[in-house]
Amino acid sequence: MDPLQAIRIGLDAARIGFEAQSVIAMRLAGIAGLWNVPENENLRMIQEKPLAVLEAGHAALNALLSGHSPDRALSASMARIGQHTQANMERLSQRGPGWF
Repeated sequence: MDPLQAIRIGLDAARIGFEAQSVIAMRLAGIAGLWNVPENENLRMIQEKPLAVLEAGHAALNALLSGHSPDRALSASMARIGQHTQANMERLSQRGPGWF
């Protein structure tokens, strides 16, 4: 195991956690009418999770089947989850507050 891999995994987890919490906050603000969210956002937040989990599992499995170490498989799965959280955060943060 690369000695810095644990630090990378920790930093990735922190970034994903920050993005996920930001998305949750914007969605809750949208439900309250304080953030401008699309009409289908409530449905979207439920529908996206199974796909994200499947993609993350697929990435981890591919890494393991390719002979990579478990820490690399974890990084591969976190990269897929991170793509989803980053995309949601960028998409929702561009919409802005709902009172304008």
